[in-house]
Amino acid sequence: MGNTRPLGMASGNWKAAATSWCGHCGMGLAAAAPQPGPGGSSVRCAFCHGVTRIEHHQHQRGGGRVGESATTTTRTLAAEASLPRPPPPPVSAGLLEIPASYPRRVSGGGGSKRALLVGVSYTGTKHELRGTVNDVKEMRSLLCDRFGFPSACILELTEKESDLTRVPTRENLLRAMRWLVDGASAGDSLVFHFSGHGVQKLDMNDDEVDGYNEALCPMDFERSGKILDDEINATIVRPLGKGVKLHAIVDTCHSGTILDLPYLCRMSRTGYWQWENHSRPSGMLAKRTNGGLAISISGCSDDQKSADASGFSDESSSIGAMTDSFIKAVKAEPGTTYGRLLSAMRTRIRDGQGSRRLPGRLGSFVRWMIPSSGVQEPQLCSSEMFDIYRKPFLL
Repeated sequence: MGNTRPLGMASGNWKAAATSWCGHCGMGLAAAAPQPGPGGSSVRCAFCHGVTRIEHHQHQRGGGRVGESATTTTRTLAAEASLPRPPPPPVSAGLLEIPASYPRRVSGGGGSKRALLVGVSYTGTKHELRGTVNDVKEMRSLLCDRFGFPSACILELTEKESDLTRVPTRENLLRAMRWLVDGASAGDSLVFHFSGHGVQKLDMNDDEVDGYNEALCPMDFERSGKILDDEINATIVRPLGKGVKLHAIVDTCHSGTILDLPYLCRMSRTGYWQWENHSRPSGMLAKRTNGGLAISISGCSDDQKSADASGFSDESSSIGAMTDSFIKAVKAEPGTTYGRLLSAMRTRIRDGQGSRRLPGRLGSFVRWMIPSSGVQEPQLCSSEMFDIYRKPFLL
């Protein structure tokens, strides 16, 4: 989960409009006939910001590849031009058919519960993670035992699944996110949990306050691409109708505003808090719900990295630090508020990640008094503002 801020990318000059397709997300490019000259030209997709190289009206993947971890090699346009042509680009979530094997929505007068739990291990690659499958198992147990989610209404995507439609590829993940919100009605409670890698990419359409998009990495992200916060928002946030509630629990690096929700809660260690408006004029209305409520609890801020809890978890099995702190905070105080939950999660992670530096009560006091940019801090975002110390946390 290394630093993944992107390098600069090439661009081209354009004249009259022509039709091409993005080699990353499959969206149509409002490209245009390239200027004459050797080597063709490049077009940046307005949706996913990927760069596609166009030569003689053919398309192939191009653009600088963002490094997904500290050990990932960053590629340039010139380097990728020599790579074999990739398979056809993936289609958007709205065009993907929901598999018949996915759980069916419980019919009735509303008030149903549904959850999508995703754990990506990247098995056999240099990005491999331990504990993501454990995260999914622990989240399933919490939802069923504490919040009454029917086991039959929980969909899991992990690399352990034998059903190929339940393996966390980019296409399957988009299908599953669409399944999560499909047919939701007033009173429904939805949960999206993701454990894996997250990255940042340069924002090119001026809808991010910090200038960067956040993205999730499915297991095949190097071949099929990442899923940007713009696409996540369009798939599981904007469709939420009045009375529908969505909670996203995201345990990745760079995940603070992963749903592109308009409000981010800033909280000091003394308990002072306030909502910060992250809406930009270019996306102020487009990224809101359709009357429903969307809340995200993420592992760290957009410029931080997440860790597993192997250094401080009481269990021997590996689990994400954010997932571990979330589950333990919920279990420790039934009926807790969002403010108390966020505070408890931060305290546990701060004490755990600092345990090797200065143990005991003195260490806890010092870590509470002195902020450390190296310690991840879970974040709270919402589609609407509320009193975090009065609103009870309910799934």
